[in-house]
Amino acid sequence: MTDVPAYTVVVPTIGRPCLAECLGALAAAPGHPPHEVILVDDRPAPDGELPLRAAGPLLDRVRILRTGGKGPAAARNAGWRTVETPWTVFLDDDVQVRADWSRLLAEDLREAGEDVGGIQGRLHVPLPPDRPLTESERNTRCLENAAWATADMAYRTAALTRVGGFDERFPRAFREDADLALRVRRAGWSLVWGRRITRHPVRPAHGWASLPAQRAIADDALTNRLHGRDWWDRARAPRGRLSRHLAVTGAALGTAVCALAGRRRAAIACAALWTLGTAESALARILPGPRSAREIAGVLGTSVLIPPLAVRHWLRGVVRHRHAQPPGDTG
Repeated sequence: MTDVPAYTVVVPTIGRPCLAECLGALAAAPGHPPHEVILVDDRPAPDGELPLRAAGPLLDRVRILRTGGKGPAAARNAGWRTVETPWTVFLDDDVQVRADWSRLLAEDLREAGEDVGGIQGRLHVPLPPDRPLTESERNTRCLENAAWATADMAYRTAALTRVGGFDERFPRAFREDADLALRVRRAGWSLVWGRRITRHPVRPAHGWASLPAQRAIADDALTNRLHGRDWWDRARAPRGRLSRHLAVTGAALGTAVCALAGRRRAAIACAALWTLGTAESALARILPGPRSAREIAGVLGTSVLIPPLAVRHWLRGVVRHRHAQPPGDTG
């Protein structure tokens, strides 16, 4: 396949056990192997070796960089900035490429026109067929329709250089991929879907995982500031429930204010709205799922706390990023 452009795989990792499965699947995908596999170890304090032996025949092509806990955007930047090939393929450390992945990737790269800056891999989330999905499983399934997700995304290295790569103001694996895609397209490149398919299993999640996940809403505020309020449609991103969280939180605050002011009827009305909004949120999360006692208990508890947490993180993001400007092009 001498006519196929060379590529380098960049995998940011925090040393999760799933990295071994990721490397093993990559090694078991013959056809057009990567020129190099760059593992970017983003653990703040590495407490063990990475499972490099899982890379098998690719072991001599593996190179390790360390970024010390700066986040996935910074880790990916550290990786692609050392790439010497025309294409850089980003994989997450919890995905597993299929056996035909490198062959199909070769077809994607060979057929890419000069205007193509990125090629999205198709994600498959394996799910249990014999029961309704849990909330965690439903959330992960959304990745199958996510546009430009860096779980498997090939970018022309020249395009990354042109726009400066990932914006490291995004500290989580959330919205940094949409931000990059929007900037690549604004720079004149097109983004297309490829043929290759990558498996993305559902990670185990505890019943209260939805609470820390609300921190990511601050990144929506940053994206709004950088790309305008219509970026949701351009990035094909779901809008979430922020408007409802604002209403429910406003009703909760109204209950407290009216009660302190001695306005009993107004307090009762606000409390009723608060209760109805919380119940609606809980039912929207419970009804599609398995409705087990554990799932219901977790959803009921978190449904009370999610709206004020979401609003808090949104306001924090708005204030923190109120003067944010898009990063300048480097080319």
